[in-house]
Amino acid sequence: MPRHVYFQRETTDPVLPRDQVLDLVRRHVPSAAAVSGVDESGGEARTYAVDGGIVLKVQRPQQLRTGTSLEREVVFLKHLADCAPELSVPRVLGYGREGPLLEYTVLTRMPGVAAGRATLNPAAKRRVLEELGGLLRRLHQVPQAPLTDSDLFPGDRGLPDLQARIGEGFLALAERLRRESRAWRFPVPPEQIGVRLMLSLPRHEPMVALHSNPGPTHTFVEPQTGRFTGLIDFGDAYISHPALDLRRWAGPADQASILAGYTARAPVGDGFLAVWRAVRMLSDATVLVSGAEDADTAADDLGRLLSEL
Repeated sequence: MPRHVYFQRETTDPVLPRDQVLDLVRRHVPSAAAVSGVDESGGEARTYAVDGGIVLKVQRPQQLRTGTSLEREVVFLKHLADCAPELSVPRVLGYGREGPLLEYTVLTRMPGVAAGRATLNPAAKRRVLEELGGLLRRLHQVPQAPLTDSDLFPGDRGLPDLQARIGEGFLALAERLRRESRAWRFPVPPEQIGVRLMLSLPRHEPMVALHSNPGPTHTFVEPQTGRFTGLIDFGDAYISHPALDLRRWAGPADQASILAGYTARAPVGDGFLAVWRAVRMLSDATVLVSGAEDADTAADDLGRLLSEL
């Protein structure tokens, strides 16, 4: 299972001059006129807004890591444009490299703001998550061979890889508890839960290209109405079971809304639900061990799922 290994931590991280930003964008959109803003969110990429509807995305040199690839994002987005043009995701306008350290993409800008920055009432949030679930279901249904056969997409190619992902997740949580000398709320230790779940996973479930993190940072909404507008940032995509794409919104209610949207047009099979149970339990355990404010809710959900295992 690939890990996020960072390179060049000491490399400088300059903000590109506006003239250089426009030069890169105009190679693909000659009419580009002005840089309107710079997003300093601190992630693996820095984005520059151009003319309101265009984004220049640049991999930040000191944040280069094995799990992120702008080229992978371009391949994924172009495949979606060909196979599922109705999906509300960015469109690729250009891609290139400028010297050894500057890789960039030119994309259409997703309207709205990240859902994590918007105030959504419970009904609006439920609608957003249901629409997100529907988008993810369609995304997982596109022809997979061009993506799974590509050497750009790391991930899980079968049951042993998926078992390792789940099992190692629980082992990491157990190690953190020991390292921090903290108690565990349940009589079954995390590593044993991981073993039980590994043995419960179905053998012949399909693996697909995942978005990886369709959470509050990458799910976009219209801030005034709360309307879902789309999903951004496919640079961390990898191959695994589709249930893993449904876990980035913590909490049973949010995950139930995503699953409702995912299954709105067609049900999922028992194999999917078995993996989904394992994913939810790992998600709950992670929230619990991290001590997040919703740890009690996660503990209740984990206890119920553990009683059913």
